[in-house]
Parts: sequence; structure tokens; C-alpha cells
Amino acid sequence: MTVIDTTGNLNDGDIRLSEASARDYWALLKPRVMSLVVFTAFAGMVLAPGEINPFIGFVAILCIAVGAGASGALNMWYDADIDAVMKRTATRPIPAGRITGQEALGFGLTLSAFSVCILGLVVGWFAAGFLAFTIFFYAVVYTMWLKRATPQNIVIGGAAGAFPPMIGWACVTGGVSIESVVLFLIIFLWTPAHFWALALFKMGEYGAVGVPMLPNVKGIPTTKVQILVYAVLTAVAGICPTLLGFASVGYGIVALALGLGFVWYSIKVQSMSETDEKMLPAKKLFAFSLVYLFAIFSALLADRAVLALLSAFGKGF
Repeated sequence: MTVIDTTGNLNDGDIRLSEASARDYWALLKPRVMSLVVFTAFAGMVLAPGEINPFIGFVAILCIAVGAGASGALNMWYDADIDAVMKRTATRPIPAGRITGQEALGFGLTLSAFSVCILGLVVGWFAAGFLAFTIFFYAVVYTMWLKRATPQNIVIGGAAGAFPPMIGWACVTGGVSIESVVLFLIIFLWTPAHFWALALFKMGEYGAVGVPMLPNVKGIPTTKVQILVYAVLTAVAGICPTLLGFASVGYGIVALALGLGFVWYSIKVQSMSETDEKMLPAKKLFAFSLVYLFAIFSALLADRAVLALLSAFGKGF
């Protein structure tokens, strides 16, 4: 009987038909991460100046989603060894033995090529090249290199998750601008505080697999300070759309309130005892950080919708 090891590879080298279900392949795409990528890319597309044909826009979002899923599959293929050890990832398709490493690799590479080629043919090759670079950055630069090499892994590697709104913007305009860079910075600066909050209450798991997350390498006090610094920077980046004039004062007020909330939860983490095994402040910060990012981009979309309605109403008179 063919046995699959914890990396998802066949021990005896035999070729077999895949026993994976559609649900297993869907899990490889990291659907929760993919949904965030789609949402922020859509925001970048809506906020970009100019118009895009609705069908082309749909194809663009689909390609970005598939590209994000491909990155997730490649990440799971390479990280199957550590996923098998960590409690929160042990049930993923490869370490659980439902999909082999070879199947996940082939799946990820196929989706990568498909998403980039279709985006290039239908939308434009600048946006397609940007998507290809993003997939490469996440799968190779972050997953294969930075993640296991430096405690700054999530700072530099976080750029991959911050590119989608720029790709969406590029689908409409064919390029980038200061506005799209600001959208990038909001996510880029948000990422360290978000993931280091998680790393604080998952220190034992990261330590067991040898991933040099900041709390394990530099200690909890340093991590707390870094979280606060990045929370403040994120709050400042969040109000930049208003300061640069591509969002209203109303959005700026909402962004300021959300930013203050992010900083407040980060301050609560500062007072958390190192012996606190439950680490509730860190867990609350992690939960709020998810709300923050969704709310910021929702506010940007709502702001653009309100401005469009006011403009259409004004033209009617």
C-alpha cells in the first residue's frame, strides 16, 4: 500500500491517481487569504482613475484571485514539513496526506502560468508582469528564503500581500502612481503588527519548527515595541488618502478612528506580562487587525461610492 509522508510525498516512488477531493484543492488556495487579496485588488481597481470594461474587470479579478491561490499552493508545497508540526496547520491537505507534494507543486505552477497569461492577454502585460512578480515574491523570496532565514521575514515578505491593490490599479491605468503606492503602504505597514501579534501567542509552535519569528529571536519586549511602532505607522498611512486628496475628510475621520483603535490595542499588548500564557491582549490585537484592514478598504470604497453619487446628483441639476 502506498504511504504518504508528512511532506505529502510518496515514500515508495509509485505513481498513483490523486485521491484528493475538490475541497482539498480549494484548501490549497488558502481561500481566506485569497478573499483578502481579491477585496484589496478590487478596491485598487475601483479607486483608480479611469474606467474598465466590466467583463475585463471581472477577468482581471479572477486572474488575481487564481494567482493568489497559486501562491498559496506553492507555499503549502514548500512548507509541508513545518506545517506537519504546527498545530494550526497540521490538518492542511499535504501534511494530512490527502494531497502529495508533487500534486500541489504542479497545481500551483499551472495556476500561476494560467493566471498570468490570461491577465496579460485580456487586460495588459504590465499588470500581468506585476502579478507574476507577486507570485514569485511570495513563493520564492518569502517562502523559500526569508521565512526561515531572518526575523524580519514578515516585514520584507509582507510586500507580496500588499501588491494586490497596485495590480488592480494597474489593470485600469496600465501603471502605478503615488495613490496606489499609498494603498500598498497601508497593507505593508499593517502586516508586521498583525503577524507578530499572532507570533506572540504561537511562539512555541514557531520555535518547534525553527522559523525565526521576531518573538523567538529578539524576545517579547522587542516584539512589543516593534508592534507599537508599526501600528502607529499604519495609522498614519491610513489617513494619507485624505491628505493626498483622493479620499474625503469623512474617510479621513473614519481612518483616524480605526488607526487610534489599532494603536490602542497595541498599547494594551505593551502592558501584557511575559508570563501571561493566554496572551489575550495579543489575541485581541490580532482579531482587531483583521477588522482594521477590512474596514479601511471598505471605507475607501464607500467614500468613492458616495462621491460618485454626489457627482451624479450634482450633474442632474
